[in-house]
Amino acid sequence: MEPSLSASCNSKKRKDNTSATQEKVKRLKTEMEGYGMFESAGLPHPPRISVLPSHLQEPVTLEELTELLHFAALGKSGGVKQPSWCRLRHQRRVKGVNVVVLDGLTQSHFYKHYLTLPHLRNSYTTRLSFTPSSNNLASGIFSSEVPGWEGSPVFQREQESRHLHEALNWHPVIRRFGTETRGLTAYTLTQEEMIKKHFPVKGMPGFEGFACTDSDDCVTDSSPLYGIDCEMCLTEKGHELARVSLVDSDGRCVLDDLVKPQSRVLNYLTRFSGITAAMLRPITTTLREVQTKLRMLLPRDAVLVGHSLDNDLRALNLIHPHVIDTSLLYRKEFGQRFKLKVLAETVLKREIQSEEKKGHNPTEDAVAALELAQYFIKTGPRQVVELQEELWGGSLTLSEPTVCESTPTQSYRFSDVLQKNGQSVAFIGKRTDIILDLSNQQWHNSDKEVLASFRRKTKCPFFSVLHFSSLSDHLNSSSPHQEQHYQRVCANLREMCVVFAGPFPAGFSEREARRLFRCCGPVRKIKMLNTTVRIHAEIEFELLEGAMLALKTLNGLHVHGQHIKVQRPVSESTLDLDLTLDALMRDPLNANHLYAVRLKPNKANHIHISAKANGHTLDAKCSDVTAMKTANGLHPAKVNGSKIDACYSELPASVSEIELIAAKQLCASSSQLSEEKLRETFSLFGMVERIFLPAKPFGQHARHACIKFESSEGVHAALSSSDELRNEKFLICPSLTPHHLHSWVAMTTPETTVDSEGEAAVEEKGWNLMCTNPQDQETELVMRKLDNRLGKLFRSLPDGTLSVVVLPGRTSSTSQLPGLCFMEVKRGSS
Repeated sequence: MEPSLSASCNSKKRKDNTSATQEKVKRLKTEMEGYGMFESAGLPHPPRISVLPSHLQEPVTLEELTELLHFAALGKSGGVKQPSWCRLRHQRRVKGVNVVVLDGLTQSHFYKHYLTLPHLRNSYTTRLSFTPSSNNLASGIFSSEVPGWEGSPVFQREQESRHLHEALNWHPVIRRFGTETRGLTAYTLTQEEMIKKHFPVKGMPGFEGFACTDSDDCVTDSSPLYGIDCEMCLTEKGHELARVSLVDSDGRCVLDDLVKPQSRVLNYLTRFSGITAAMLRPITTTLREVQTKLRMLLPRDAVLVGHSLDNDLRALNLIHPHVIDTSLLYRKEFGQRFKLKVLAETVLKREIQSEEKKGHNPTEDAVAALELAQYFIKTGPRQVVELQEELWGGSLTLSEPTVCESTPTQSYRFSDVLQKNGQSVAFIGKRTDIILDLSNQQWHNSDKEVLASFRRKTKCPFFSVLHFSSLSDHLNSSSPHQEQHYQRVCANLREMCVVFAGPFPAGFSEREARRLFRCCGPVRKIKMLNTTVRIHAEIEFELLEGAMLALKTLNGLHVHGQHIKVQRPVSESTLDLDLTLDALMRDPLNANHLYAVRLKPNKANHIHISAKANGHTLDAKCSDVTAMKTANGLHPAKVNGSKIDACYSELPASVSEIELIAAKQLCASSSQLSEEKLRETFSLFGMVERIFLPAKPFGQHARHACIKFESSEGVHAALSSSDELRNEKFLICPSLTPHHLHSWVAMTTPETTVDSEGEAAVEEKGWNLMCTNPQDQETELVMRKLDNRLGKLFRSLPDGTLSVVVLPGRTSSTSQLPGLCFMEVKRGSS
């Protein structure tokens, strides 16, 4: 049973999500499991690019970019290694490389004018920070050296043959299981592996109430295989078993039972489970009865086979020590897994889970998992990898070659290598000193001429660099004081992370405000506003998600007979903020991501907050404090659909009622997050691909995290199941922060060499510049035209072209302003 689901949501949510889902369908098909459409159609795999997880939050340097460009243009057949920070798959199918340098643009400019750049933000699925370089980018690319390149065709053929041989040993399946054909015991999970992969294991915390099968201590290569698959429904207590199927070694069904969930069903998940209310209405079979049947049917030396089997065993509340998980058997790089549907179509040449069928058939899925395991055991790892090469996406050609230490290496300039290799090259842009024949250079002063010159070419150059300089020219002419202009951009961006709150009671301190609001995310600074009649506060979060959660959960907090109002500042720069937030949620970098903060578990006294937040009511009382009355007859409230319930211990006797309320929120904010806990909690809603936890100084714990699902369905399911998550002390919202940004505020805060007082003065100066400059309208127009030209350029590129757009950033005497690097391989539907 694969852990994908779609939780119930009201019609308004479905309507809101429909357009975003439709926009992502094309993008999702090009991701890991989306490649099944090419397999089923018998089409060759198109090239694609992805960044290694360890480098997602690392900036790209000019040297790393040229490393990628060398490999994209020359490949392993040209003696060039796969880049160390990313993977370009099916490089031999790359039809060309196009690099565009947007002179004068920084990362902050992109997000300041985010809404006016639809092509850049939607057409590129890879976006990373770019470290500014003192060198001219075009010159740096063409003059970069390609180590170890040889132009001899004989050398190239020998290289390719050797790499293919070596690639076999680099394949994840071969690295795990070797090349020899062995019996089934070689592929059963060890106890250590089961614990690591969150399988139910006897004696481990969290599985105390699980039933255990009667199993021998060990199995042999002749032990029988049994395929199993489960379907679940969403109930008040989470996901509960609704159907289970078991097949024997011959694929015969020996058990196919519907099961009555113990709790009230909230969503039958019919789209995936095939279960309906009518099917379960007459069912009286319980989970315990199913456990008894399985224990009777399974021989003592039985080996259970399933796809993502850990989810099935948790649904069954069952511990079985001998298992083979086909999602771990057919391994991919970096721990990614294939869908059962893709494996069945590619390996077994059989279609399962078709869209015409209403939900999955667990018997069909159990048989598929069983036959996949039998095929792997019979064929052996080496032949599986060789015979099913299309399954791995041509990974046999992607291994790193072994270089003989005694072999001398030479370096060649990239421009020379390209031309000696017979590949056409071109530079189009402002006149500059680059290492390239003059016949391959075309100099123009406007972006319009650069684009027209490129599109006029009868045949697109294999490798081209275009230099767009209109924005840089505009900024230089309209804003002679570049630092002042940049400070205004930074101020506008930081304002997106700000909320105003109040009125607070007299004596309410900055420390109390910080402890109250940090439950929604990391707070950069708080400024108490005492010049008004009543006390208010200006809270600046490090992340946009913090501001969003504060508005959602704290607005309307009932304090001393009055409601705290939490609101965004209103200025020209924030009038379209709602559109920006919607666009950020649909951003390809955020579509599959969810932001979560963990409230601190109960310590001593329970405190219920009495308030009305965004139309919901929060109820506050404490066991040793007089309970607060609800205002205007409001009922107990919910955050994310559930009542806020937290604690704060060891309070001084003199603490006030409002301090108790603030303390409750603060106490809830300091809970430690771990990847294991997050994966365990959120994998119920869909396949969790990666957990992003912020780096913290030694001794400190992360309070928020970003969860990346395999698809956006996992995000929608989690958002629709906020009651369940609130019981686990989680507050969630859609992700707004792309992975290359550690903090929105940090992105807009330039590093300076002045002392702390001077730095504070610079910051204050930036905030004073938040009023929109009349020239900003002209800048918006230039940015819109620039994005339109980039879109025309992208559409004119041949399919299979690696398109790279670089915002080079800027360096100054006091700061380094990072840029951005966009990467995408153009496909026919782009």
